[in-house]
Amino acid sequence: MVLLEDVHLTLLSSAGAVNILRGLNLKVAAGETVGVVGPSGSGKSTMVSVIAGLEPANSGVVRVAGVDLAALDEDQLARFRRENLGIVFQSFHLVPTMTVLENVALPLELDGRRDAFARAEAELANVGLANRLGHYPAELSGGEQQRVALARAVAAEPRLLLADEPTGNLDRETGRQVIDLLFALQRQHGTTLVLITHDAAIAARCNRVVHLDDGQVSDAEPAPSGPESQLA
Repeated sequence: MVLLEDVHLTLLSSAGAVNILRGLNLKVAAGETVGVVGPSGSGKSTMVSVIAGLEPANSGVVRVAGVDLAALDEDQLARFRRENLGIVFQSFHLVPTMTVLENVALPLELDGRRDAFARAEAELANVGLANRLGHYPAELSGGEQQRVALARAVAAEPRLLLADEPTGNLDRETGRQVIDLLFALQRQHGTTLVLITHDAAIAARCNRVVHLDDGQVSDAEPAPSGPESQLA
C-alpha cells in the first residue's frame, strides 16, 4: 500500500536549507496498521505529507496504492487523495462555517458522490454524533471535533488512513476514546493505517512499530499481538 525508497526532502527556512528526510525507506502492506514514533523534528509529520502527496519529495520513490505520486500533477493528486486516502490531523482541520454534516459530506461531494449527505450522516451516527449534524465545529468539544474528523476521513472508505497525532490536542481520557474509535473504524472498513504518535502505548496497538530518527527509519519492530493488532 505504501512504498518509500530512499526518499529525501529538503526545505528552506530562514536559517537555510533543512534536511528533513534523509533516505527514508518504508513499506506498509495492505491491511496493516503501523505506528510511527520518534522525537520531535524526526520527520514524522513530513513523512505523512509526502505519503499524502501534500509535499513532494526531492528524490526517491513515493508509491501509494500502486501509484507513483511524482507522476501526478496537482489536480491528479487531489483526485487521488479523495479516492484513496483519509487523513486525520492533530488540529481537526474542520471548516468553521460549515455544519458537522456539511464538513463530512464535502469531500464526498467534491468526488461527485450523489449519496454524499446520506453517507456522511451514516458515518456520523457511526461515531456517535447523530444528534450533532446541524452543529458547527465551535459548538463541539475537542473530542467531538476529532470524531467528526474521523467520520470525514473514513466516509469514502479509503484504502489508506493517515492519522497524524490524532490525540495531540485532547486530554488523556478523550484521547483514549478517540483512539479506540480509530481502531474500531479501521477494523470495520478494512483500511490500512499509518498512525503517527508520541505515545508508545498507542503505537503498540498497531501490527508494527516504526521508529523515525533524523529523517530515517532507525528501527522497526512487531507490536505485541492483541485485538487491535489483527489484520482486517
